[in-house]
Formats: sequence, structure tokens, C-alpha cells
Amino acid sequence: MAGYGRQGNDGGHSNGSGIMSEKTYDAIVLGAGPAGEVVAGRLAEAGWTVAIVEKDLVGGECSYYSCMPSKALVRPADVLAEAKRTPGVPIDADAELDPAAVLARRDAAIHNEDDSGQLPWLEERGIELFRGEGRFVGEGRIMVGDDELVATRAVVVATGSGAKMPPIDGLNSIHAWNNRDATTAEKVPASMIVLGGGPVGSELAQAWASLGTKVTLVDPADHLLGREEPFAGEELATALRGRFGVDVRLGGGAESVRVGGAGVIVEIEGGGSVEAEEILVAVGRKPHTDGIGLETIGVEPDEHGFLEVDDRMRVGGDQRLYAIGDVNGRALFTHVGKYQAWIVAENLLGRPIEAAAEAIGSPRVTFTDPQVAAVGKTLAEAEEAGIDARAVEVPTDGSPGASFQGKGTGGKSRFVVDQAKETIVGATFTGFETADFLQAATIAIVAEISRARLRHAIAPYPTRSEVWLKLLEKWESGD
Repeated sequence: MAGYGRQGNDGGHSNGSGIMSEKTYDAIVLGAGPAGEVVAGRLAEAGWTVAIVEKDLVGGECSYYSCMPSKALVRPADVLAEAKRTPGVPIDADAELDPAAVLARRDAAIHNEDDSGQLPWLEERGIELFRGEGRFVGEGRIMVGDDELVATRAVVVATGSGAKMPPIDGLNSIHAWNNRDATTAEKVPASMIVLGGGPVGSELAQAWASLGTKVTLVDPADHLLGREEPFAGEELATALRGRFGVDVRLGGGAESVRVGGAGVIVEIEGGGSVEAEEILVAVGRKPHTDGIGLETIGVEPDEHGFLEVDDRMRVGGDQRLYAIGDVNGRALFTHVGKYQAWIVAENLLGRPIEAAAEAIGSPRVTFTDPQVAAVGKTLAEAEEAGIDARAVEVPTDGSPGASFQGKGTGGKSRFVVDQAKETIVGATFTGFETADFLQAATIAIVAEISRARLRHAIAPYPTRSEVWLKLLEKWESGD
């Protein structure tokens, strides 16, 4: 790769080709989201010179338009519901949320879309930030505006993803919301159609319904959260309908979209239509690989636009070209991107290691109420993998600790166990605030801890984590 190893200039002069400057670094990172920041930080702390390129906000999609604002919108309804369930808390049974205050808190959580608070972290590590759209102009060479950056040791692509717009008749003729619109809206719409029953669609359907929006959620699948155990999606649909008044329509996707009197009309496959002020499209993500000059280095994304990588995150096995986070399509979660960033840094710093978490089944949480927290394989996935698997289930709210938190909220906790090895290969927890149950399950699965050994991991009384004791007892019984 001819571009690597070439010593460039470090000045602000023209090199005769119209380029303002050429600067050389050990590593260049395209994208300053969580994954890009982590790999840049680890390399810089190890003494490497690092440039990071960002066309939008430092901190990435998750910080400003996805994970953080959506959780800020969802959380108030959870707190209000728990307060109403708790005797002695001075709150009226008919108390409602204050939408203006919720939106203001959301704005604070995303720092009013201002990334200045992120910059000191980069500066302290000597990471040079280039604002603009970076594109390859050769192997190890990145153009950002008039600056040409040269990487002598590695380029890491961490450009993330954006909302995917499906080929639905008429969709291009209207203004449809994507996750950015839905998480930063300044007013509460009277009505909304949500296309997509995955985590994004489900969370935002609940969030806006809790603020007073009349929401209709449309998905062609027969249950929400198609990646998860069917019971999780069924429980969530029941809650959205019953507690939040969401009109959940399953089994038929959007056939066409057109302008209507209230805003937009969606015709649903198999018959029926729905009209609303706004429409949110939440049917998946598209990687940001277009327009970054990959053709100049002979790299072609797959049919979906993702960059294929090996277990060291190398593109095409190249020791100096890596792709991490959403852009490689292995598991589109912020925490996975940060994990992959660690994998790349370890390899570049001479400590070879391969990623295993995605093959095991990355942890994932849908922050609705009920929350859906899962890691590893579902029962169906385990069976498809040839594992002699069975499900062990208990009620999530069946522990003494549930007398004090989430009382009466139901939910199900499931282990998927490998009967031959007597280990856990998957876990799903639904119910009130189950996300923090997940790390223990992740450790048990990654470490392949046996049932016999797990029995010595005592859950403190009276806590909700005693659901682990209940699950182990059920597992031992053979039921």
C-alpha cells in the first residue's frame, strides 16, 4: 500500500497541486462517534499521533440523535408509573407528564446539540480534530477540505450509519421523520405513524404516546422486536396498547404513503389505512460508506453498503485498514462499536486479539416499559445452531425485591441453556428496569460458567437480582 509510510509535510503551504497542506499522523480515524473516539484515545494514550475527522458533531449519532435523547424521552413515563405504584409517594393517580419540561430535559441531555464539551477530551490526548467530510484519495490518504492527511500506520473507518428509507410508494414525496427528527422535535405532534417495530420504533412510539401524541405503529412482522424472543415482543405490544394507547398494527407493512388532510396517509398491506400529522420511519440503518472515496483504494462495500471485516476488524485482511461500529454491520450498537475499537487498538499496539462477542450474541436493551434486555442466543437461534437447548423461565417480578420496585408489573426472565454443557447460551429479561440484570448474564455466557458454579454466586436478599436464584432453582428442577 504505497500511501502508508510516506513522510508528509506538517505545514500550511501549497504543494503545487492546490492542496493547502499535507499532514502526517500514525493513525487517522474517520468518524468521532463513540467507536472512533475510543480507538483514537487508546492509540493517542499509547503515544501515537492521531487525527480524527468528523463532519457533524463530536460524540456521534448516539450522543445527540439516538441513544441519549430517546432515553431522555422515555424515562419520565417510567418514573411516573413507578411513583404511582408506590404507596405513600405524594402523587395523584391522574398525574400527567409536563411535555415542555420533558423536552427541555432532553435538550439538556444532548447539550443542545453543542459538542464543545467533548473537545477537551480530544485536546488532552493530543488528538487533532478535522471538521469536515473525510474521503480517501489513495491508500492511507484522506482529504478533508483543503487538507490532505497521511496515515503511516493505520486508517480506521468509523463513519457510523443513518436512517434507512425503504422503497415505499410515495415516501419520497413527503417529509418523513427519521430518528433525528423524532428525538429532537421541538413540539409534541397531535398524531404520528411509526413504521417499524424494532427498538427505535418501539421506544419512540412509547415516548411520544406518553407525551400525548396519538400513535399508530405499523410493522409487517407478527410480533415486535423481531430479533428477540417472541414473548418479549408480545409483552411489549400489550403494554403499548394498554398503558400508552398505541394502535399497534402487525402483519402488514406500509404499501404506500400520500399527503392527507391531517398530514400523511399510509395504506397498509392487506387493507386498511391510517392518517396522522407526522410519520416516523424506523425500519433500519444504512452505513455511511457512500462518498468517502473507497473506490480509490479498491474497497467495495457489500450489497447493503457495509464494510466486511475479519475478527480483528481488518478490511480485506489489511493490517492498516480497519472498520468499526455500525459501518461494518456486525452488530449495530454503540457498546459493540466501543468494544471493536478496543479490539483494533490492541491489535495495532502489538497485542493480537480477535473479537468474539458478536458471534456469542451481543447484549442489547430496548428501553421501553417493559424493558427488554437480552444477550446471547434466543431459543430458536440456539436450536438452529445445533445446540441441545431448552428454555428455563420464571416471572421477573417473582422475587422479594420486586415487592419494592416494579411491583405487579409482570415480565418474564428466560435462560436458554445448553443441556449437554450445562451452561447458559442466552438470556432475556422483560419487565420493569431489567437492563441491569444483563451484565451478569453476559459474564456467565462469555465465560461459559457451569450451572454448578453459578449456584455459588449468591444473590443478595431482598433484591430483584434474586431472579437469578429463581432461575437456577427452576433449572435444577428440570421443569
